[in-house]
This record gives sequence, C-alpha cells and structure tokens, in this order.
Amino acid sequence: MTLSISTQDASQLGGEGSILLRQRRDHAQLDAMMNRYLNPHSTPEQRAALWKDIVQLVFSHAFAEETVLWPLLRRIHGDGELLTARVEQEHQEINELIARIEKTTDTDDPSRTAWIQQAFTLIRQDIRDEEDELLPHLREAFSDRRLRQIGAAWETVRAGAPTHPHPAVSRRPPGNALSGLPLSAFDRLGDLAPFTSPSARRASLVTAAAVTLAAAIFLARRAHHSIRQQTERMGKKKSLA
Repeated sequence: MTLSISTQDASQLGGEGSILLRQRRDHAQLDAMMNRYLNPHSTPEQRAALWKDIVQLVFSHAFAEETVLWPLLRRIHGDGELLTARVEQEHQEINELIARIEKTTDTDDPSRTAWIQQAFTLIRQDIRDEEDELLPHLREAFSDRRLRQIGAAWETVRAGAPTHPHPAVSRRPPGNALSGLPLSAFDRLGDLAPFTSPSARRASLVTAAAVTLAAAIFLARRAHHSIRQQTERMGKKKSLA
C-alpha cells in the first residue's frame, strides 16, 4: 500500500527542491486560496484577485505535471497508464469548467458561483488523487537526488506554462508542448495587461506563438530526454542487481 505524501515530512519527501515537496506546497497554496475565496467576509475585489491567482496556479501546475511527471510515471509503473489517464480526465474537466467560467462576465450570475464551487471540488479531488495515489510511486522509485532533479525540470516547465484554460490542447506530450507553450506567452501578456480589442488579442497571439515556439520545442525535448535518461539508468541498475 502506498503512503500518501500528505502524511510525510520534508526529509521523507526528498528534501528541499524535491518534486514531491514542490507539488505539496502548490497544493497547500491552492487549498488556502480557495478557502479565502469562499470566505463570506471576502470582498468582491479580493475574490477577483484570488480567482486570477488560482487560475494561473492551477494551469501552470497541471501543465508541468502532464509534461514531466505523468510520462515518467507511465514508464516506471505497471498501472501508470490507468493512474495518469484518470488524473488527465480530471484536468480536462477542470479546463472545460474554468473556460466556461471565464466566458461569464456577470460575477453575480448564480450559475457562475455554482461552477466555481464545482471547480474547487474537482481541484480538491485532483489533489487527493495525486497525493494519495500517483506521487507516492515516484517516492518509491527514485532517490532523493533524483527527486530533486525531477523537481528542477518540473519547475522549469511550469515557469513557461499556460496560465489559463485551453481545453482543446492535448493533455500529453509532445502535443501539449507544441500547442500549449506558445499559448503561454499570450496568457502571460494577458495577465499583465488585458487586451482592449479582438485585433490586439490576435496580434499578440501571433507574436507570442512566433517568439515562443522554438522555446516550447526545446523544453519539451529536454524534459523527454531527461525522463528517458532516468528510466534507462533504472533499467541498467535492475539488470545489474
């Protein structure tokens, strides 16, 4: 039986920089922000700022998981395909729901409020599935040093990941990197300064895609190369044992 990473201390999770510690910190931050959003004493301005932060963290975090962690889990675990498929489905449902929410301009719309509560429920379920069922397998398979290396690769991808929902983007590499990372520059420009017209949005998207496409391909290839090297080393160790 796997031991949930939620019950282990930092040293058990591989120490500072470990992918498991990075994941759990993001999860705790998300949980705290959702709780503040739902606090009846929060003002509309506070909820608007919290919602923006929640969306940005949800999608950059999930994209890095799908690019770095889940391909690795599929290679090292016999049930990796089944485990990651379920979480990828959760990510897709969250993508579609938040995309629907972001299209709703009336913040007082009861449907929007219900969708946000539903999104929070899905996010919390996704956190539990990852911490209880998926991430413990990385702890079982890798040394502390390797977990810190994986954490560094994950952080690099997350730093350039999309920050808004894109339901049509593939949940798996290389499709997610080729489609999603060029969109990340567009997302991050929008986070800094909302566009005032459809033509400005289109122009920025074209520019962002052109500038970041090479970086997207580079990051995707580097992540896959790192994963391949890790699994090859594991295979050699097992053959020598």
